[in-house]
Amino acid sequence: MVATAYPGTPSSEVIGSLADVAKERKIYVEWSVNEKLALEIAAAASMTGLRAIVAMKQNGINVASDYLFTLGLTGTKGGLVLVVCDDPGSHSSSNEEDTRLFARMGDFPLLEPATFQEAKDMTQYALELSEELKSIVILRSVTRISHARGNVKLGHLAEVKGQARFDVDSPFSYAPMVQKHASAHEKLKKAQESFERCHFNGYEGPEKPDLMIFASGTGIFYSREAVALTGVEARVGILKIGTSWPLPERLIRDYISRSSKILFIEEVDPFLEFNVKEIWADLAVTSGLSPRVFFGKRSGHIPREGELNTDRVIEGLRKALDVQYEPRDPIYAARTNKLTKDVVSERDLGFCPGCPHRASYWAIKNALRLDDREGFLVPDIGCYTLARTASGFFLSKTGGAMGSGTGLACGFGKLDQFGFDQPVISVCGDSTFFHAAMPALANAQYSKSNLLMCILDNSATAMTGFQPHPGVGRNALGDPAPVLDIEMICRSMGVKVVVKNPFDLKDTIDTITHLLQDDEGVKVLILKQKCALLRAKDEKPPYRMHIDHGKCVGQECGCNRLCTRIFRCPGIIWDSEVRKAKVDEVICVGCGVCADICPNSAIIKEEAS
Repeated sequence: MVATAYPGTPSSEVIGSLADVAKERKIYVEWSVNEKLALEIAAAASMTGLRAIVAMKQNGINVASDYLFTLGLTGTKGGLVLVVCDDPGSHSSSNEEDTRLFARMGDFPLLEPATFQEAKDMTQYALELSEELKSIVILRSVTRISHARGNVKLGHLAEVKGQARFDVDSPFSYAPMVQKHASAHEKLKKAQESFERCHFNGYEGPEKPDLMIFASGTGIFYSREAVALTGVEARVGILKIGTSWPLPERLIRDYISRSSKILFIEEVDPFLEFNVKEIWADLAVTSGLSPRVFFGKRSGHIPREGELNTDRVIEGLRKALDVQYEPRDPIYAARTNKLTKDVVSERDLGFCPGCPHRASYWAIKNALRLDDREGFLVPDIGCYTLARTASGFFLSKTGGAMGSGTGLACGFGKLDQFGFDQPVISVCGDSTFFHAAMPALANAQYSKSNLLMCILDNSATAMTGFQPHPGVGRNALGDPAPVLDIEMICRSMGVKVVVKNPFDLKDTIDTITHLLQDDEGVKVLILKQKCALLRAKDEKPPYRMHIDHGKCVGQECGCNRLCTRIFRCPGIIWDSEVRKAKVDEVICVGCGVCADICPNSAIIKEEAS
């Protein structure tokens, strides 16, 4: 078996877990450079008859979609399952995109687990279905499934037999296109027939309910809990849909005829809602059934944005059935809300103590201010996306995707003929450089764009769990791997390259200021410093930090607590009793950067013994 992925929360644990047993179970596991390559490597395994699984988050399917839609036409051989983990509520994503729309566009069967056991069982079923149909099958998870734990019965693990071999007499070509498209539709019909009798679908509730809930994924448990809490078990039925595309039409037709009111509970888009309505529209014309009232995201009974929860389902039930429900005594609720406002304060996302990105952004902020031409920053996706927050000094002026920072900067850098004269700095991480920023850099050099690209090299894919990438010297199994040197790659493109340590603030600020004054072509500044969490594992703190209270002037430092209010490293805290700054020795990692930002030189760094 082959398992591939590019790390992206909430999907990262899939390959991480398989890597732990890869050698024992003879699985080839790979952290690929990006999602498109991960899919292509898994597809190659399938074409030789091997089973394969490829994992990514919902943003990743955008990257893989070019080949994905071709693969839907060429077909597969060995079982091939694409696990896509959506992020309702955008907990760690730039959007809450719904993967199910891709399944409909590309004619791929799609399953949605509601439990941990189903996630495992559906994977096995999806592999078998893929081999039967000769088609990729999508398994859609969401954050609350991917980031939770529960007991699972594994069952017997069969020994893998057979040899990988590509049949040269039946190539996986996409021509002739029309016949391949028709074949994809036939496969979808076969999947639908299998879904009609699939045990992942089921009904619970009265024979003729006042209201029928159609639910998928995590919506199943929220619906069960909401029905129980509101005490409407005798009035409401729940149809569990585990096979979201194609929908089992005969099953849908049967249960939609049992109630005049239908409520849809699903994560993100009204995908289930719209497709069931389409089936109902055909049924109403042919059968002459009385009208149905549909409740869901379109009607406003369930919010169209954000993550599902039991309260949201209860509110939908309350509106649809006109039932009364108070989760707690109103007086108690009012008192609790008042106390919460009094004792709970908002907490911003922030960089870790000693994070090199804070130092990098401090240097960029000061260099842009010294340059004084309204220069700005366009970042990518990663830890450094916190440039949009106070922790990153609100430097981020755009939002994008992997590689978009340098792509946008490339565009800005070609607008001089239209009077554009502002300096532009793009930012990406080392993992993102390999994933998507290299083509943008190549384009910038080819088009002679004027920009400064800052690569924040912290030696890890830190945001998603420190998965390795081509620049760190090891693979998914922890074995040694060739190191692709980012500096050499950039130099090979002919761009100007400078490498600096962001912890040396003065040198970094001077370097950025100088590079901003160079308005000829592409410049690359590699700010190289290991992630603080990795340093804590491998190295002792270089400095012991403390505050000289004789020099610290507290709120009178010129910027009203510059160190704790502006620089905001969690390792420096405000001592309200003495009204001075204080080093939190528990979490301070001794990077020494804060000593360089204090205008009164009150932060002291001493060589650690």
